[in-house]
Amino acid sequence: MDRADTNICRRTLLAALLCLTAITPALAHHGWAWTEDEPFELTGVIEDIYIGNPHVTLKVHAEDGLWHVDLAPLAPTTRAGFDESAAKTGDTVTCIGFRSRDHAQRSMKAARVIINGNTFDVYPNRVPGA
Repeated sequence: MDRADTNICRRTLLAALLCLTAITPALAHHGWAWTEDEPFELTGVIEDIYIGNPHVTLKVHAEDGLWHVDLAPLAPTTRAGFDESAAKTGDTVTCIGFRSRDHAQRSMKAARVIINGNTFDVYPNRVPGA
């Protein structure tokens, strides 16, 4: 193998490693394996809203502290009606879904969000009891 071939191999390996590094957090984050199987309900006050990819998220202050709430990816969440006008910081929210298996984390994935009397089923096939 000559020097040019060695450089091509190194660049190819580096590109592959960079790709793996970029997608590993996304693969770990997506899906439902990190959540419990039993439904969970959280009510609190919205402290922050992020409407974007990879998921719409809420920071919710509940009685036991600050929670991170994942909704669906942007397209299904907005299809459900949850967009920039759906909520604002200071609104009371009820999130119904599934909490993290690691109870040291105040984190959950919501299937349904209720704000100001409006219900948003961001994962309609996962809403408990629906």
